[in-house]
Amino acid sequence: MPKLTAMSKQLSIIVVEEDRDRALTIVDSLREAGDFDIQVIATHTGLARQIKAHQPDVVLIDIANPSRDTLEELALASGPMERPVAMFVDQSADGLSGAAIEAGVSAYVVDGLQPARLKPILDAAITRFRMFQRMRTELAETKKALEERKVIDRAKGMVMKARNVNEDEAYAILRKAAMDQGKRVADVASALVTAAGLLS
Repeated sequence: MPKLTAMSKQLSIIVVEEDRDRALTIVDSLREAGDFDIQVIATHTGLARQIKAHQPDVVLIDIANPSRDTLEELALASGPMERPVAMFVDQSADGLSGAAIEAGVSAYVVDGLQPARLKPILDAAITRFRMFQRMRTELAETKKALEERKVIDRAKGMVMKARNVNEDEAYAILRKAAMDQGKRVADVASALVTAAGLLS
């Protein structure tokens, strides 16, 4: 996944634009806004494959009047969970902005791409992407911790029953086994629960 934290590194941007003149306008605006490594993709065919090949830091999509299917297809093809995606549309039907955000688009701008607004919108898209990425990471870590807690509790229950000890003593037994094996308590607990499942 591209690292957006290294600001000394030249930011790579893929511009998805079928119209050559509009693509040139976008590229010129980006060049005025900063020192970017810019690639233009002129066709939506094989977009996911092309983006994967380039591994850009940001994807900028300019589309005149998207349908819901086109919008979701473009958003998903651009890898919104891996990088910020900014989408510029001339017109937008009801509900499309919500669909774009749900598909992972970091910035959805209606009323077309205006050169003066390009850099601040890209900055906002990158900031928003980082924020959501942080939230996803924290949520995944919290879910993992909860799952591990459940497994440890099950393993403690099994040790309490097998050894006729209280909860603290059961945890101490698990912790000692983990230390002896150079593993985490959650890993030892998981192995115990799995083994017990195989034996029952």
